Amino acid sequence: MSIGVLVVDDSATMRGLIAAALKRDPDIEVLGFANDPIEAREQIKKLNPDVVTLDVEMPKMNGIEFLEKIMRLRPTPVVMVSTLTQAGADVTLAALELGAVDCIGKPVGGVTAQEAFSELTAKVKAAARARVKPYSGPAAPVERDSDYRASDCVLAIGSSTGGVEALMTILATFPATCPPTVITQHMPATFTKSFAARLDKISGAHVTEAKDGDRLVPGHVYLAPGGDLHMEVAGVSQPVIRLRAGEPVNGHRPSVDVLFESMAKLHRPTVGVILTGMGRDGAAGLLTMRQSGARTLGQDESSSVVYGMPRVAFEIGAVERQYGLSRMGPAILNLCSAADHQRTA
Repeated sequence: MSIGVLVVDDSATMRGLIAAALKRDPDIEVLGFANDPIEAREQIKKLNPDVVTLDVEMPKMNGIEFLEKIMRLRPTPVVMVSTLTQAGADVTLAALELGAVDCIGKPVGGVTAQEAFSELTAKVKAAARARVKPYSGPAAPVERDSDYRASDCVLAIGSSTGGVEALMTILATFPATCPPTVITQHMPATFTKSFAARLDKISGAHVTEAKDGDRLVPGHVYLAPGGDLHMEVAGVSQPVIRLRAGEPVNGHRPSVDVLFESMAKLHRPTVGVILTGMGRDGAAGLLTMRQSGARTLGQDESSSVVYGMPRVAFEIGAVERQYGLSRMGPAILNLCSAADHQRTA
């Protein structure tokens, strides 16, 4: 059974390029087009698409306003098609918070449409399987764990599709004394700095985009920069961030597997967590962490937007225990505290 897609963009050229990319996959059918949110609303009612690709900047109503209406009234899997600019990153992150499943950048500079949209069909297919929930307004303030104290434990988190919501939910619970935390989230290069800034505003921890040579210290969270480098953690007495060149692993750079594999070599208590995402990146690395003595957690199926990465990790025995998103933050902090206590006992 084919996946029906509605393409929403105010540029006829861009609608054509998106449609051409989607039509290369025989499992996807382009049901129709809309050049603004008003027309899109009627097309959604008429065509009942499985997935909508949505432009961020459109006339009559911007993509964010329209997305909020969709997610409140008729929750539908949406893939945002964004300009890879600072403004485009900020708006797209807001869209992902509202419930958009994923995003993809428009071709810019010397990048061809075929290169820019090379992952579009995979993202649309993942979106068609995603669990989308009605948007019920901004999340209520979260009570942070004020009892948690600085730990020698190092925490590593890997996520992909659906990871924006998951990471925001988890880091909102982190206090200023949280364990040093490294995160690899699959995301375009121009997005990670903006995402780190958004996380920093809602968390008790200090969240930054990671830089090569950053020392891991309690109360800090380091987000891998998107783009051309993998992120690793290295060092004996003082762990530091290492950003290195390398071929994509599992189709990703930075790769969660690369981060987790480096974590398994640290001589200190560690905790690994794998969250929502399509594919299998991170599963093998998390297993290596567990085999090295680390504690490991995975997001459960019911709370994952796409239960791909955590499912593979669970099935190969990399995950000690699964938690829903609402319980994951406290579970992580408890495990980090327990891991540190076991090391020092």
